[in-house]
Amino acid sequence: MKIIALFQNEKALIRKARDGHREAQKTLYEHWSPKMLAVCRRYVRDLQHAEDVMIEGFVKVFENLATYRHEGSFEGWMRRIMVRQSIDFLRKRQFLVLHEELPEPASKPDRESDFLELRQIYELIDALPEGYRTVFVLYVVEGYKHPEIAELLDISESTSKSQLYKARKLLQEQLEKHQITRYGTR
Repeated sequence: MKIIALFQNEKALIRKARDGHREAQKTLYEHWSPKMLAVCRRYVRDLQHAEDVMIEGFVKVFENLATYRHEGSFEGWMRRIMVRQSIDFLRKRQFLVLHEELPEPASKPDRESDFLELRQIYELIDALPEGYRTVFVLYVVEGYKHPEIAELLDISESTSKSQLYKARKLLQEQLEKHQITRYGTR
């Protein structure tokens, strides 16, 4: 019952975690880790690597709790740390390669159904080349603007825009293979 009481007041929980209270840190981790793993997984294909990135991200969260000023949401603040941690991971592993030309789309077997399940859409996004996927997720999913993406990835705004364009084009080609239009009809 102590953990539930701790989470009733997020500010108090964050303050206790900042002061090194292990139970408060554990509560924050257990509450936010599923969402933060999903954030990391959008950038890092391999689940085990995504989990490692998330854990490293939480280490940074706990190390930097003193800098959180309770302005905006705590989730948003953590999300930015996880995104940066994921991008750092991709850079270190040299997985983040920005493509100049469109690759041949990976062919997927036709499905009997005309509707794609959410899982299939994630698979299509996952199949994008690393650079396309990273810019696409930052822009479409996370809501970053091109100047922010350019700064995060150390690229120009025009490169960010072209990567997004190419990612959308490749996804559109994949969707057309599934005979899907924007509204899920033929």
